[in-house]
Amino acid sequence: MSLPMVLDFLARASYFVAAVLFILGLMKMGSPVSARQGIRWAGVGMVIATVVTFFAPATWGAHGLDPLNLVLMVIAIALSYVFWIWGKKVPITDMPQMVAIFNGMGGGSAAAIGAATMVNAATYTGACTPDAIAAHACLDTTKSVLAILGSLIGAVSFSGSVIAWAKLDGRLDKRVTFPGQQVFNLLVFVGLVALGGYLVFELDVPLIIVFFVVALILGVLMTLPIGGADMPVVISLYNAFTGLAVAFEGYVLQNQALIIAGTVVGAAGMLLTQLMAKAMNRPISNVLFSNFGGGGAGGEEITGSMKPIEAPDAASLLYLADRVIVVPGYGMAVAQAQHKMWELCKQMIARDKEVKFAIHPVAGRMPGHMNVLLAEAGVPYDLIADMDDINPEFKTCDVAIVIGANDVVNPVAKTDKSSPIYGMPILDVIDAKNVIVIKRGKGTGFAGIENALFYADNTRMLYADGQEAASKLITELKALDGGGGH
Repeated sequence: MSLPMVLDFLARASYFVAAVLFILGLMKMGSPVSARQGIRWAGVGMVIATVVTFFAPATWGAHGLDPLNLVLMVIAIALSYVFWIWGKKVPITDMPQMVAIFNGMGGGSAAAIGAATMVNAATYTGACTPDAIAAHACLDTTKSVLAILGSLIGAVSFSGSVIAWAKLDGRLDKRVTFPGQQVFNLLVFVGLVALGGYLVFELDVPLIIVFFVVALILGVLMTLPIGGADMPVVISLYNAFTGLAVAFEGYVLQNQALIIAGTVVGAAGMLLTQLMAKAMNRPISNVLFSNFGGGGAGGEEITGSMKPIEAPDAASLLYLADRVIVVPGYGMAVAQAQHKMWELCKQMIARDKEVKFAIHPVAGRMPGHMNVLLAEAGVPYDLIADMDDINPEFKTCDVAIVIGANDVVNPVAKTDKSSPIYGMPILDVIDAKNVIVIKRGKGTGFAGIENALFYADNTRMLYADGQEAASKLITELKALDGGGGH
């Protein structure tokens, strides 16, 4: 067996091992208890796949290691190191936009692989023999179709994720719409499909460039009209797109690691997207083509007024309560109040009170955002409950504390058919005997509508920064029993 054949076998075997580690890592990430170990396993798989690529025959040309391939790999590793350093410094409040941009990079990488493969095939002057196809010098029909599909999906994921990042980061805080936008987007998509169909049979470098430019524009056009309240679903959807694009390009390159990892990521992303859409009671098509989160149009007028409460009175309610449920939202992340809230909860637990945290599936700006925040603060996993499990308990809850959550606790989702969030499952906070809402001001949520919970008879508004409010409650709670627990 020749050396290239041995290296090829070892490379394929190593890619398979890396893919298995990706899958095992993803399985471990399904539980907060084992998530850290899962990340390590997946990281080891990525190291194996990266190192092996330097020795894989596909990386080498006829006269040794292709200098261009080497330069591109070194640049990619250098960029990944820069992103790694950036990721370590990103505050938890900015994690959603970081996830969005990192996901976009995956889609962009898949699109770049497709672009390079198609350009190489378009400029290849030799006969399209089986050996040439195996060396990726030219493409058969199946590889051409998958290269073009992967490039289209990856480019849309890349540019769409950049827009999602801009929206989450506050750089683009408005929906951008124009008359006939959906029809225009459809025409752009049909044109791309037609151009892609032509490229399957006749690769042409200028047309390949046009194809990619228009695909990038389509990703922008698709994401611009989507409101901020839908961003968690959009991030999940583009994550699925990226996985699918990577799997397609993996087949084109005959790289087992890319095929398996891309398929797993695509499937997981699509399942998560469906779960997120279900949590909002909206089909994915409605997320992409509707106006949810666009600025508060619709809904009945809410009567009454918000009733403020001071920290001493709020602490008295907590002191007399037996069961307390904390409902965190993005506002808690902005205030970095998770540590103080857990300190407050520990004070209540020391006084023999039952305390739980209620998490809505789309709380925050990305799936699992609140879970990450609470885990960072050290909240035990058995105190964190999902919406379906915790909702029946609000009726026996003495005090519900809402900190930073808004749309996910708005009761008009169940009562007002004219509201843009009607039908979205919510946390039934309004059923609690008493509700304390910690809020800096009277602003609306991400969907841009007023919250009827804030005007309810059993709700009191504690106006303060999240950390400040939690600190005051801790101080006042200690003062009520002389500074100690029971």
